[in-house]
Amino acid sequence: MSHDFLKTLDSSFARGFYSVDPSDLKEYGKDWTKVYEPKPLAICFPQSTDEVSKLMKLCTAARVAVVPSGGRTGLAGGAVAANNEIVVSLIKMRKMGEINTLSHSMWCEAGAVTEAVHEHAQSVGLTWPIDFASKGSSTVGGNIATNAGGVKVIRYGLTRNWVLGLTVVLMSGEVLRLNGSLEKNNTGIDLRQMFIGTEGILGIVTECILKLAPLPRESDVFFFALGDLPAVFKLFEVARRSGFTLNAYECLSDECLGVVTAHRGLASPFPVHRPQYVLCEVERPESEDARAKLEAWLGSLFESGLVQDAVLAQSPKEAANLWAMREGISESLAHAGLLHKHDISLPIARLQEFIETWTHDLTQNYSGLNPYIFGHIGDGNLHVNLMKPADMDAAEFRKLCTKVDQNMFGWIQKFEGSVSAEHGIGLLKKHLLGYTRTPAEIVLMKQMKQVFDPQGLLNPGKIL
Repeated sequence: MSHDFLKTLDSSFARGFYSVDPSDLKEYGKDWTKVYEPKPLAICFPQSTDEVSKLMKLCTAARVAVVPSGGRTGLAGGAVAANNEIVVSLIKMRKMGEINTLSHSMWCEAGAVTEAVHEHAQSVGLTWPIDFASKGSSTVGGNIATNAGGVKVIRYGLTRNWVLGLTVVLMSGEVLRLNGSLEKNNTGIDLRQMFIGTEGILGIVTECILKLAPLPRESDVFFFALGDLPAVFKLFEVARRSGFTLNAYECLSDECLGVVTAHRGLASPFPVHRPQYVLCEVERPESEDARAKLEAWLGSLFESGLVQDAVLAQSPKEAANLWAMREGISESLAHAGLLHKHDISLPIARLQEFIETWTHDLTQNYSGLNPYIFGHIGDGNLHVNLMKPADMDAAEFRKLCTKVDQNMFGWIQKFEGSVSAEHGIGLLKKHLLGYTRTPAEIVLMKQMKQVFDPQGLLNPGKIL
């Protein structure tokens, strides 16, 4: 059957449309998740929505499963092809159209790289404000499929807020063009939103019309050293009332700072270690005395005793160096040892209580396991990491982490949080879906999947 389908592709598309080269199968059959061994049948490289539609019709007729592929920067196995599927890579669909400066919008294909979209919009003083460390390799289609967030959700919100219209190809090959460039369209169910954040299990996004925002004014970056966890949240409350526009509010523990500075050969901004740190970026006020206002605010924080030390970046280079200490944590932790990691979210008002409750349980019941916690306090998203102790066997560590997970996800459910904030459910977390979604919600999700993909061929096994 596999050989017959490849012959069908040969007769239906131009030479080079697909690859069975082992290196391509390995590269395009996986995402950043390291748990699954990629085993796709072939990697297809369509160059247009019409070619995606034609391919999907052929796959449906032959009952061949399909896995959509973007930049493959996800961490939940959402883009893994491990069961002889066809991978549909949109790497050759990267065209970007002229920017409409009246409507602040632009058309692009789903394979466009996030950073390239930023640069394209910046040429006319605009931005697509979805920003994160993997922007140089992630794609717009992947951002849409996972409803990506990033470091500036506190100001701009999630991807779904910045998508006006979508072109989607269903498993049947039918092409849907949803909402166009409309800002308002109150005509029933917004089908566009059903394809945002659903990890490609309902349809493949091939084109989109993005909503753009004005480039923010110059920003200033503070790096604060704090005495304890409550100070992180008190400072957040104070910062939101400061009158400055917050672009980002990120926290990291002293353990995280130690790992990233050691890995990257950086010097800590502070001579004395503190338990917690906050990176805060604010848009500079539009006034001649802007810098003076920022420094006066910083002085007030010291006078109140809320912060124990602080650095205000004096140049773009210094700001980039401070950001590197936050954005380099994941890479540095992965380099330091065997990790068990989770990307979770909680209601902002309950973040502190959750961290204190769960870390207390961890230290009481699982001695020797130290958490490395960092994340986007401004939107409730935490990255929780456990590193294997040097004297513990890897198998023993994984077994212990399974027990820790049951405890942590129980608390997440109690605090009405989510088991996945940014990377989706994919293959890796589908057994955890019940901690966040009710049985009634899961039934409805399965019914929606049946409507759009009755044969269950599109990104099979993901989420549900």
